[in-house]
Amino acid sequence: MAVRRYPKWSLAALSVALGGVCLAAFWIGGHEAQGWFSFAWLSSIGLATLVFGRSDLVRGLRGDGRDEYWASMDRDASLFAGVFLICLVIAMCCWEWAHGRSGSPYTTLGAVAGAAYIFALVGLRLRR
Repeated sequence: MAVRRYPKWSLAALSVALGGVCLAAFWIGGHEAQGWFSFAWLSSIGLATLVFGRSDLVRGLRGDGRDEYWASMDRDASLFAGVFLICLVIAMCCWEWAHGRSGSPYTTLGAVAGAAYIFALVGLRLRR
C-alpha cells in the first residue's frame, strides 16, 4: 500500500482552518474573546510546524519524516488516547448514574465509540 504524502504546509493550513471554525463557533455563542484566543492558539501551532519544520518531532507529526519508528509511535499514542478517552467516558457515565441521572451525553459517546471501533475493525479486516 502506498503512503500518501501531503504538502508540508497542510498541517498548518488545517490548524488555521480549525482555528477559524472555533472562532466562528465562539462568535456565534457570544464569546468573541475566547474565539480569538482559540484562533490565535491554533494558528500559532500551525505556524510552529512551518517554522520548526526541520525538527525530527515536527517532521514525524507532519508525516514527511515518517518511517517505521514514527508509525509505531503514532499507533501507540493513538491506542493510549483511545483507551484513555473510553475509560473517561465510562467513568463520567457512572458518575451520572450514581447521581440518579440518565448518563447522557456520555452513554451516546460510549455507543458511538463502540460503533466506530466495530466499523474500523470490520473495515480493516476487509482491507487486509
